[in-house]
Amino acid sequence: MRILCCFLLLCTALAAAEPASETLTERSLRQLLERQQALFAEAKQQGEKLDQASFQEQAQALVHDYEVFLRNNPNSADGYAAYGYLLGKVDMRRESLVMLMKANRIDPNIPLVKNQIGNLLAETGQPLEAVSYFLAAIKLAPKEPLYHYQLGTLLAEARDDFLKAGEWSRESLDQNMLEAFRQAKELAPDRFEFAYRYAEAFYDLARPDWDAALKEWSALEEKAATNIERETMRLHAANILIKQGRTDHARLVLAMVTEPELQAQKQKLVAQLPARDDK
Repeated sequence: MRILCCFLLLCTALAAAEPASETLTERSLRQLLERQQALFAEAKQQGEKLDQASFQEQAQALVHDYEVFLRNNPNSADGYAAYGYLLGKVDMRRESLVMLMKANRIDPNIPLVKNQIGNLLAETGQPLEAVSYFLAAIKLAPKEPLYHYQLGTLLAEARDDFLKAGEWSRESLDQNMLEAFRQAKELAPDRFEFAYRYAEAFYDLARPDWDAALKEWSALEEKAATNIERETMRLHAANILIKQGRTDHARLVLAMVTEPELQAQKQKLVAQLPARDDK
């Protein structure tokens, strides 16, 4: 699982003070955050044309200024959180985790920090440790869809690790994974990718509820913005109909898939259909 881009959330959470009322410490941190945001926004805009030497020079300057800030403000949980995020973005994961852990010790009630710790632990192959941080983030901010999505992704991708540990049954893993994706979808109804992953999650179950899955793919077809998206949902629906043995219905759905880009996937499903006896 890769670290999701939460930096805009971080800036909003840590730099929300009104300039007129902020302290000198708050202003210093806000200015660091603004420089950090601008640096990565510019890097994203430049893409392959990015001047790596200039980027590294500016990133190193930020690292130095964060260290100065934290020497002067050793109890700033927000400062450690922002610095930890910066280190993670420049592939210093171990150092990033250290900073985020410090932020968490100073203030254990920042859900974004717990979520980022979970991300780093998952990235470094420690899913059993990561899950507790995702759950803690959800407990602190139950209405944040991203945290539910992260939990569902972890449970799906590291299923074998959880089962080997013996603390989770396959049934409980499946139930919690599906519920996490469902929560993400319902909390962010405008996020198409969350609804898509929820529908996909039925494939991951040991005992899939194909009727429920079919309902989700049908709903996604109605929300699709392009014809290729709509036909992709039809492919999923046909796949499920085949699994249910409803091959005649599957044929009708597959007949409505005409986009050239989807023909290879369509033919794989057609090959699973029994030969028709037209005599």
